Amino acid sequence: MNYRRLGKTGFEVSEVSLGAWQVGGRWGTPFSDEQADRIINAALDAGVNFIDTADVYSSGQSEAAVARVVRARSGLSHGRPVHIATKCGRKLSPHVAQSYTPEALQGFVEASLRNMRVETLDLVQLHCPPTDVYYKPEIFALFDRLKDEGKILNLGVSVEKVEEAIKAIQYPNVATVQIIFNMFRQRPSELLFELAQRNDVGVITRVPLASGLLTGKLSPDTTFEPDDHRTFNRDGSAFDRGETFAGVDYETGLAAVEALKRLFPGAANLAPWALRWILMFNAVSCAIPGASRVEHIASNVSASELPALTNEQMAGVSDVYEQYIKGRVHQVW
Repeated sequence: MNYRRLGKTGFEVSEVSLGAWQVGGRWGTPFSDEQADRIINAALDAGVNFIDTADVYSSGQSEAAVARVVRARSGLSHGRPVHIATKCGRKLSPHVAQSYTPEALQGFVEASLRNMRVETLDLVQLHCPPTDVYYKPEIFALFDRLKDEGKILNLGVSVEKVEEAIKAIQYPNVATVQIIFNMFRQRPSELLFELAQRNDVGVITRVPLASGLLTGKLSPDTTFEPDDHRTFNRDGSAFDRGETFAGVDYETGLAAVEALKRLFPGAANLAPWALRWILMFNAVSCAIPGASRVEHIASNVSASELPALTNEQMAGVSDVYEQYIKGRVHQVW
């Protein structure tokens, strides 16, 4: 495993880390403490030392499971400190900018502290708030107070849009930005990455495999469980459409994946190469693929061992994006 600096947090984190949404049972399977323990332990065994969760993942069960396993491992992975990031804000109902108040967010932070049985959160991120929240300085000021009180070490934001990320990093206390970035969502690499590096902001890339599309293992005949977001959120009816298949129409995505496979002949599993493509960008601190099975961990972390993509492969990925994807997603997020 290779490690990269997570912006002004100063944390050295595994470049392939773990997103705990699936650990929280949101991909068509019920939450299981036993399965969560196996997945998290496998990640730590592989050198992963950064895990991203949220208070809404299975109503806090994901947070609790991550913290429990890390605590049982004395907070270490291969001798390195394990850093846990969580998020707050999505519990607000209605989820609108007016609901975002310092009092409400402080309550969520304190609930996460109790749920995870810790005194200080390594990193708490605003969880994809409405755009207007980024124009409420009192929200960001709250986290300075929480830091002074010893309740958090760092503040980050998880965003849907590049414009939101650019606004967020104008606040000096924003240490990280989490954003969708993958072969099908390339816009962050244009301006945002440059600004993040200039401001010493760590970049956490989520949905790195476009909800499984970029594994190359899905087909027109693939079916998903009714409570899997890949079934019910393709049109964005439950939350932002960009969170499902990175906002790409499923059939279009399948066609683009077939074109990508020609760039990586002999690769039965495209996922490690899709992750390795992300790691070609120096501004990226880590990618956080999820894992609903232990074997997914081995696949994901193998990206760290792959050689760099060639100039021809990088150009080929750009060509596929231009031909199949860009006109449909580039200016949306």
